[in-house]
Amino acid sequence: MEMFIDGAWVAAKSGATDPVTDPSTSEIFDTVPRAGAADAEIAIKSAQGAFKSWSLQTMAQRVGILNACVKAMRDNADQLGAALHRELGRPLAGCIAEINSSASLLDIYTEEGLRLHGEMPIATGAGEKTIVTREPVGVVVAITPFNFPITLLMFKVGAALTAGCTIVAKPSEDTPTSTLLLAEIFHKAGLPKGAFNVVTGSGIDVGEALVNHPVPRKIAFTGGGVAGKAIAAAAAGTVKRVTLELGGHCPAIVCTDADLDKATTAIARHGTANSGQFCYRVNRIYVERAVYDDFLKKLMAKISALTLAPAGGQGDLGPMVNEKIFANSVRQCEDARDKGARVLCGGSRATGAGYDGGFYFPPTILADVTDEMLVLQSETFGPVLGICAVDSAQEALERANNSEYGLAGFVFCRELAKGIMLCEGLEAGLVWLNDIQRSSHYAPFGGVKQSGMGREKGRWGVESYLEFKTIYLSYEVPE
Repeated sequence: MEMFIDGAWVAAKSGATDPVTDPSTSEIFDTVPRAGAADAEIAIKSAQGAFKSWSLQTMAQRVGILNACVKAMRDNADQLGAALHRELGRPLAGCIAEINSSASLLDIYTEEGLRLHGEMPIATGAGEKTIVTREPVGVVVAITPFNFPITLLMFKVGAALTAGCTIVAKPSEDTPTSTLLLAEIFHKAGLPKGAFNVVTGSGIDVGEALVNHPVPRKIAFTGGGVAGKAIAAAAAGTVKRVTLELGGHCPAIVCTDADLDKATTAIARHGTANSGQFCYRVNRIYVERAVYDDFLKKLMAKISALTLAPAGGQGDLGPMVNEKIFANSVRQCEDARDKGARVLCGGSRATGAGYDGGFYFPPTILADVTDEMLVLQSETFGPVLGICAVDSAQEALERANNSEYGLAGFVFCRELAKGIMLCEGLEAGLVWLNDIQRSSHYAPFGGVKQSGMGREKGRWGVESYLEFKTIYLSYEVPE
């Protein structure tokens, strides 16, 4: 595939390409351009040119075009889902579900766009009026990771386009094809050329050029903390806005009075979804000692029932996306085992027919983990759950907060007042009590501490791509 810039397919100026690999077999099935600074310049100029007309359209006009894009997403969900399945390895049904969920998010962004309004404060004198309005910030650079390529792209692209901004997107090197296809689908649905451009390549080759360019006025990034901090520092040079979602190391607290059947069902489902490759999954679990053994028994029964989908086959979990991500789960399990943790299930690479060519790691429970183990110190980004016993809910809360991250937290407690106090006490941008649902498209999504800054989704997502403008009017009052 080639890049999609100004409504057309284009190669990199250098002619260089990078492979796209099927993680279930490690086979190369496509290539994409390895863009550089020259390609970034072309894409940004395209977005800059499109911004002049896109931003001047009425909200109703923009929403009409974006509604056509939503329909096109749904009409092409099978094609997009198949591309996502091939590059990511997640079971096909889950990939198609991601496309439809992303279309629903764009639906919500357009609804919120139609609700936006300005203000006219009444505290003015005769012959004076003050108008407070909002305008799109300008060209936006969206840099997205591999794990939910379309959803995390739509967090940014849907909100920016609704607000009247134009986009240059750089998808992950692991999962570029679904984003490229989506750009063409939107263009065919009526989105003007240049409004949504996609460049491919590495952060060093093209990402830095996009971030450092003086034209874009906002960088929206989801990814690792090291890259996010570098982007924030670079953006400061031209005083760009930034929205950063930098991952998490999310804790769950299970109290003595918790409904263990419900808790273990929720944690098993959430902790292994997408093979554990998402930022707000349960990673570390603090269980009050009185119910620790029962919790482990129930959780193990549910985790052990999950299956891996071999290359070309069916199952609950697909492979990890690449060797680097896979190796982190291996390292954390080996570290925990060496330091005395019990491996109740999983814990080592899956092998055999259908698995040997890919990066398959089974869902894993590490029991009796301690604070010096890596699984309690850093994000796994894999289907590994670290579990330890605590003497009280207060101890669990203190240990849960003893992290540089603060994206999400989870509490299981029947006593409502205690549960609410624990939710309020967790240092996190998102907290669930007594179940774990998908994050709502209508509610703000984002974290605190080193999990990032800013919020996406809902009206908060659209508003983050708007700039306030105050207009002071003076006029003669007839006598």
